[in-house]
Amino acid sequence: MNYAPVPVNSLAEAIDAATARIEPQLIAWRRDLHQHPELGNREFRTAGAVAEHLRRLCLDEVHTGVAHTGVIGLLRGAMPGPVVALRADMDALPVTEEVDLPFASKARAPWNGETVGVMHACGHDAHTAILMAVAEVLAALRSQLRGTVKFIFQPAEELPPEGEDGGAEMMIREGALQNPVPAAIFGLHVTSRQSSGFIGWRSGPTMASSDRFSITVLGRQTHGAAPWLGVDPIVTAAQVVLGLQTVVSRTQDISREPAVLTVGMIKGGVRENIIPDQCEMRGTIRTFDEAMRDDIHERVTTLAQSISRGSRADCTVCIRKSYPVTVNDPELTEAMLPTLARVAGDGRLQMVPKVTGSEDFSLFQKLVPGLFVFLGVTPAGLEPAKVAPNHSPRFFIDEAALVTGVRLLANLACDFLETPPAAPTAHASL
Repeated sequence: MNYAPVPVNSLAEAIDAATARIEPQLIAWRRDLHQHPELGNREFRTAGAVAEHLRRLCLDEVHTGVAHTGVIGLLRGAMPGPVVALRADMDALPVTEEVDLPFASKARAPWNGETVGVMHACGHDAHTAILMAVAEVLAALRSQLRGTVKFIFQPAEELPPEGEDGGAEMMIREGALQNPVPAAIFGLHVTSRQSSGFIGWRSGPTMASSDRFSITVLGRQTHGAAPWLGVDPIVTAAQVVLGLQTVVSRTQDISREPAVLTVGMIKGGVRENIIPDQCEMRGTIRTFDEAMRDDIHERVTTLAQSISRGSRADCTVCIRKSYPVTVNDPELTEAMLPTLARVAGDGRLQMVPKVTGSEDFSLFQKLVPGLFVFLGVTPAGLEPAKVAPNHSPRFFIDEAALVTGVRLLANLACDFLETPPAAPTAHASL
């Protein structure tokens, strides 16, 4: 796909002025969403607030109930042009908040059989508030707007509950990228790894694929005082965990692409003097290369089974692919760099290293050219490397960065609509 150079859009000053006016409401939305977080596929209050807001703006179309709780709004400008999509995710995490704020979350909810604390520990409250503000800014500028903007408010980016469908994949299946089909899609993610208001970008592979694995070691229960009468799955599982550490460190060429394998949960036994029948572990695999991804899967399976057999135990291994690599379209990225630089300002645009976190925004990018960027939210004066990261119960957002997020998505949309692609890109069939 070929893109014309992005001019300084005539709407840029109007966007900046409108964003400044809406900042108090933007912060109020974010605080309300933060105080009332909802887990994946349960974003009923959030989706209701979003839909009510879009209807109040008199958007041309507002669709609700997409992939359970997703909301899609359509804004047609006064002048003809292409279609661009903007996406924000709405769900929170099963994390108990530890930040001392007047609007801190006290919410609790069921999650996979447990009652857990709920917190916007990844910043999706900021994403939703930002896109709500972008919708208001662009709706007010409709008479100057070329083409169509599709606003996609997505549930369950952090995965739906076990046994349920959801997220970007389900939204796509239910037509989120149809009627009309966008020529490009943009999204952002707040991050503690950059200072407030800084914008991070990368062309090509940017965020890792994400796969989940579970390994269950099957032993033979016995008294803890007589381990020789049974087969100890806990000791075997410990050996499997140690063995898994060699899969990346000793079998993968990480000078070519990074990879991560983490065991995040291990569970076995109910009493200190009983060796149980089984021990389960669960973890995640992150890669940037499909061949490396498949090789790691094979090695995890073979290693776990071999170690278990060597200890007279059996084991079952289940590996499920989740999100593919988030790949920023190189030509689209290059074309929009002037927009990123203009919005960021002097010295505040940074090319970031690859991120081993994952994003189901990648599923949208497999179908239409996409650009996913990062917005720093660590307060000035603090070192980003030392503050609590995303997914921490102490994750904190400097709300002064939210305005930059609104300006960023609004300007990306308008600049793209002013410079449509000269030729179509062959992507996977919608």
